[in-house]
Amino acid sequence: MPARPLVALLDGRDCTVEMPILKDVATVAFCDAQSTQEIHEKVLNEAVGALMYHTITLSRQDLEKFKALRVIVRIGSGYDNVDIKSAAELGIAVCNIPSSSVEETADSTLCHILNLYRRVTWLHQAMREGNRASSMEQIREVAGGAVRIRGETLGIIGLGRVGQAVALRAKPFGFNVIFYDPYLPDGVERSLGLQRIGTLQDLLMHSDCITLHCSLNEHNHHLINDFTIKQMRHGCFLVNTARGGLVDEKALAQALKEGRIRGTALDVHESEPFSFAQGPLKDAPNVICTPHTAWYSEQASIESREDAAKEIRRAITGHIPDTLRNCVNKEYLLLAAQWPSIDPAAVHPELNGAVAYRHYIIQCDDANDICRKKRCMPSAYWHRSPRHLTFSCRSLPCMLKTKGDGIVPCNILQEGCRETKAYEMTPMP
Repeated sequence: MPARPLVALLDGRDCTVEMPILKDVATVAFCDAQSTQEIHEKVLNEAVGALMYHTITLSRQDLEKFKALRVIVRIGSGYDNVDIKSAAELGIAVCNIPSSSVEETADSTLCHILNLYRRVTWLHQAMREGNRASSMEQIREVAGGAVRIRGETLGIIGLGRVGQAVALRAKPFGFNVIFYDPYLPDGVERSLGLQRIGTLQDLLMHSDCITLHCSLNEHNHHLINDFTIKQMRHGCFLVNTARGGLVDEKALAQALKEGRIRGTALDVHESEPFSFAQGPLKDAPNVICTPHTAWYSEQASIESREDAAKEIRRAITGHIPDTLRNCVNKEYLLLAAQWPSIDPAAVHPELNGAVAYRHYIIQCDDANDICRKKRCMPSAYWHRSPRHLTFSCRSLPCMLKTKGDGIVPCNILQEGCRETKAYEMTPMP
């Protein structure tokens, strides 16, 4: 029997959480790489599963370097650092872990919002610099810009898990919460007691504070730019704990200097790791920055790693993409024409056909019956049970003939025959 499936943590070193979950079904290795150029040749040639954080990017060119890869699990919610469409075309499922850090990210977002309104960061800095602010005039000077929260309008762009959690946290503080999300089904706003806004422009015009909670894709890169900033209320606040690419930092810096935006709090940045010494925000006033840590707590970190390892396990022991809980490119995967072209020799038998193979169960009166299908690979594995012939095949199984009990190779008798009805089944034992 060939070596067990190889699973690699691409951009990290610590596998202590993942190992207990995967040790009986896979070999787990780490790469600690910042690019695919730093990944060992053995991983590129043999890894069937990959775990990754946000510090490495996988373009189509990068994905093509992997010869046996069938599933990628992003340890976190965002997956903009993976070309999910190209991955599907190469027969690779991409999954994320969207739930483990919802509370932490929402809590951090609200902390940023309150900080901007109550100016806690700047008041702390003033104290550190020796400003006692004892007189009314001194207090007015150091605390200038602090705003009463009740009655302010908080505009949320993207009402997913985190967006909803932020809305529920903001309402008790007195915010009037509105949101814009064209992908959200009708009625969600009523269940949450929120006001839905029909266009992005209307939300920008009616919000005193705007917080971003949408994923990054090719359609919303630099969603906040010079044009959209000019549509905002003069003197509004901006918070971003989603993705740095959503905000044009040059336009934001200019708006801060001109006072069009009163203050901003950013946990994510266009270029990471972020440094105040570089980039357009270095001279901008009223900026709070944190180093992409809004998601983090010890509990959330462990839970996300456990969930990622469990998703890899489901891929190894089940069907891809059907048994995956959070496959983000399933639609592309099912439509991808490349599924039939995956080299069967590159797939580990331990996957039980979970990735590159489709499983079928067909009624047969006898083990010597011929099952007619079309366009199969040169060989397949099958298992006979009473009155059923069960076999796994790369795409559409062609004409196969059984050779006895157990799991043995089958011969192709003819190609191009017409497809017969088949039913998807669970992996073979």
